[in-house]
Amino acid sequence: MTTDEGRERPPSSAVVVGAGIVGLSCAFSLQEHGVEVTLVDRKQPGAGASWQNAGLLSPAMTGPLPEPAILRYGLKAVVNPRSPVGVAWQADPRLARFALSLVRHCTTAAWRRGMEAYRPLNEQVAASYEHQREGGVTAEVTTSDILSCFAHPDGQSGLLHELEALVSSGQPVDIELLTGDEARRQEPRLSGHISAAVRIRGQQFITPSKYVTALAEVVRRRGGKIVEDTEVTSVERRGRVVVAKTDGADLDADAVVLASGAWLSTLAAPHGVRVPVYGGRGYSFTVPCDPPLSGPAHFPAARVAVAPQGDRLRVTGIMEFGSPDAPARSSRIPTILRGVRPLLEGIDWERRSDEWMGARPLSSDGVPLVGATRTPGVYVAGGHGMWGITLGPLTGSLLARQIATGEPPAELGRLDPCR
Repeated sequence: MTTDEGRERPPSSAVVVGAGIVGLSCAFSLQEHGVEVTLVDRKQPGAGASWQNAGLLSPAMTGPLPEPAILRYGLKAVVNPRSPVGVAWQADPRLARFALSLVRHCTTAAWRRGMEAYRPLNEQVAASYEHQREGGVTAEVTTSDILSCFAHPDGQSGLLHELEALVSSGQPVDIELLTGDEARRQEPRLSGHISAAVRIRGQQFITPSKYVTALAEVVRRRGGKIVEDTEVTSVERRGRVVVAKTDGADLDADAVVLASGAWLSTLAAPHGVRVPVYGGRGYSFTVPCDPPLSGPAHFPAARVAVAPQGDRLRVTGIMEFGSPDAPARSSRIPTILRGVRPLLEGIDWERRSDEWMGARPLSSDGVPLVGATRTPGVYVAGGHGMWGITLGPLTGSLLARQIATGEPPAELGRLDPCR
């Protein structure tokens, strides 16, 4: 929209498609700019990948997924049905396109370019959460070290190589190397199988379901509308407004933000977004754990992370490339159990509950897609992969600033969805 003087007029209304942590954060920040917001979700707020993951806010571990080691490990892993990395095999041409693009980006040069995009974001993670809490989000954000634990001392080398690469990219990381006994003094539930650990200091964690629920409450309290159980089938520009088409009534606004997670590509492709986004399905459950762990722990060899959630422990794992609409596979929870059971003591694994599967929206080049599309008034906020919880509040805020002012923040330069 333009003013009488020909300048772009700030939008007064926006539709946000997808009410996960990214979409809710964008709505929250748009409201701060005086924009009237309607969110539309195919289920309920946070019901996708935002709901029951480990909830780690870990900028020290946040970077592009594609890198050379993925090829070395991944090709062997995907053909092993007991592996924590796999493919939900099905006839899906989107998977083939995503996989080919992912492989092309598994180079050191591509990873370094990706880290140039992540570094200025990682520096602002804690501040972005603090801003939302100052704005009324009451869910707890806990500062804690993260323990990365290994059954064999030489297992540290791979993680240390990754952390050294982060440091060489210009991102500070505060770590301490621990023996197994030193790790158990910090976390007594670690079993005798743990012989070495890396303590990553100064990270944070949340209970995702509680956080997104609290964030949705603030958006509603400020006058935002959340339309549940409604799927947006397409988005198009009609004159001065943008229309989100649903199976029922169409929704029009000055701007539309596509934040639909693993379903992003279908809606975004007609607007010039060519980087494939596909589902990286993760599985999780909770078990009783009282007294709780002192903080989150990460077991890289098993591809498992655990985090305290009150008197229970959330256990998450698996990277399964597959359609977000395909049913969960019953073999995946036992795979997590095989990996983590020998590593923690005093856990009644048979009393697990809250089993869950969610599809993390992976971009094939490992970098989020945040910014304007080729269609005026249509924006994208997605492709965060495993880092949606970590980066959602920040990228939502940055995109809202671009929408409201017409000026993209410098941090979004490398996140251009039409790159």
